Amino acid sequence: MSVREKEKQETLERGAKTEQESQEKGNPKIFLSGSIRGGRQLLPVYRLIYETLEGAGAEVVSWHVVDPELEKVESAMTEEEIYARDLGLLAKSDAMLAEVTVPSLGVGYEICRALVGKIPVLCLHRPDAAVSAMLLGNPDPGIKVKPYSDEGELKEILVEFLSSF
Repeated sequence: MSVREKEKQETLERGAKTEQESQEKGNPKIFLSGSIRGGRQLLPVYRLIYETLEGAGAEVVSWHVVDPELEKVESAMTEEEIYARDLGLLAKSDAMLAEVTVPSLGVGYEICRALVGKIPVLCLHRPDAAVSAMLLGNPDPGIKVKPYSDEGELKEILVEFLSSF
């Protein structure tokens, strides 16, 4: 066996081992929440969060939040269908990650439902955001609220968050 063939075989074996460990451990299912009707100006941040979580081994069940065509897609859905989709995905999640820089009634509602369902919540926001006291002052141990200044800090927070699973 050549050196390249041996390296390829070792890589395949490591990959199989990692996949088996992932299946045994179970990749955490994360519900990502961000403003949709309240404003989509943070879509690039939502995409960064999504890519970081998926890259670290999590399964983001609410991938639609990062879809640039979401408003178009949802215009073909009824309000009831959107509600059922989102709460159904939330119920299947191990945790919720909410970007709360842009105020959103829907995100707030989902946070409340997650906490009632004993689903841990991490809220992230830019330091200059006017975050609601209902989040900042919430004593529920299931919620954490953290500011981030830049992409590097945001990624660090996300990796730390996932390490708890």
